[in-house]
Amino acid sequence: MTHDYGMTFPRLRDAAGTVWRDYTHHAFVEGLRDGNLPREAFLGYLVQDYVFLIHFARAWALAVTKSETLEEMRACAATVDALVNDEIGLHVKTCAAAGLSEHDLYNAEEHPANLAYTRYVLDAGHSGDFLDLLAALAPCVMGYGEIGARLGPVADDHPYADWIRTYAGADYQQVCRDAGALFDGAVTRRLGDAPMGTPGWTRLCQRFTTATRLEVSFWDMGLSFGG
Repeated sequence: MTHDYGMTFPRLRDAAGTVWRDYTHHAFVEGLRDGNLPREAFLGYLVQDYVFLIHFARAWALAVTKSETLEEMRACAATVDALVNDEIGLHVKTCAAAGLSEHDLYNAEEHPANLAYTRYVLDAGHSGDFLDLLAALAPCVMGYGEIGARLGPVADDHPYADWIRTYAGADYQQVCRDAGALFDGAVTRRLGDAPMGTPGWTRLCQRFTTATRLEVSFWDMGLSFGG
């Protein structure tokens, strides 16, 4: 199911093979769906995901400098705004209820799995071009959209209702559609109307698949906090 996230994303997702399902149907995700994920695992994940989002916002800010058009710059800048001012707020709110301040979150020690993933994305942007960076960013953006759409809707008393509703909600689904349109336009602009037949396409598939594997490791990390 593509959820209208454009044409480039589903092609890269299909090229990733079984690793995409490993990510979107991970035991951590299924625990969120069923509501039986240990709370310690969820809170540990949220702390690390807060740190992740800080670096993720920096990567989208880097995308502004890698852009070739004002339209691309505006789309990337809007994503930075959404990450810093909206999505991070969910983490702050949930962790505050557990006695963790935003100061605690910002200064949390970064887990090696988090370090590996975020630095891979940033390196993709620094060493590659705009498409390299989008390919490394896309699994997180679109994957959470797919996961949210599959897990929602949920009852008010579901223990992870806030998280699921954030990613299943109309606002985040629109973020995914906008990111898909950005990716499609960027690919056409740089690789033409038949990108899959170009040498650059293989590199994008590799970027996307590697980032997806790192998402699997991120969920593994989350489960490790559950004892």
